[in-house]
Amino acid sequence: MLCECCQHHEATIHLTQMVDGQSRELHLCEECAEESGMNVQSVMSIPEILFGMGGGGNSAKETDQVSRKSCPYCHMRDCDFRKTARLGCPRCYEAFSRELAPMLAGMHKGIRHLGKNPDYLRENLEKASRCEALRKQLEEAIQSEKFEEAASLRDLIREAENGPG
Repeated sequence: MLCECCQHHEATIHLTQMVDGQSRELHLCEECAEESGMNVQSVMSIPEILFGMGGGGNSAKETDQVSRKSCPYCHMRDCDFRKTARLGCPRCYEAFSRELAPMLAGMHKGIRHLGKNPDYLRENLEKASRCEALRKQLEEAIQSEKFEEAASLRDLIREAENGPG
C-alpha cells in the first residue's frame, strides 16, 4: 500500500482514528510521518497522537502557538504532556481546556467529572438528602404548630420515599 501523502513510498505506519462513530484510516510512509511531526523511532503515547495528529489540518503557525502554551501555575508545557501523558497540576485542566475537551469527551461520558458513584447510587443519595431536608422542615412545622403544613410535608416525604401513589 502506498503512502497517502506522497504516493511514492510504501506505507509502514497505519493509524485508525474514530470520529463521531466513523473510523478513518491513515497510511503513511516513515518520511511523511516524520515530516508531520510524529516520532517514528519511539512508541507514541495517546496524547501525542491526539495533540499532534488529531487536530487535522493545523497550520504550522497554530502548532507553534500551541507548543508554546504552558500552565501558569506549574509551567508544564503541552509538549511535556505529550511525552509523559500526565498533567502537572489541577490547573493544567484549565490551561489546556481547549485541547483536552475533545480528548476527554471521547474517552468519557462528558467533560465534567460527576464523581465515582454510579447513577442509581447517586439518585438514592439525592433522594435521601431530599427526605432528610423535608423531615427537618416537618419538625419545624410541628414545633411551630403549623399542622396543615406538617401534613403536606408528611405526604411529600411519603411520596419521596415510596414513589407517587
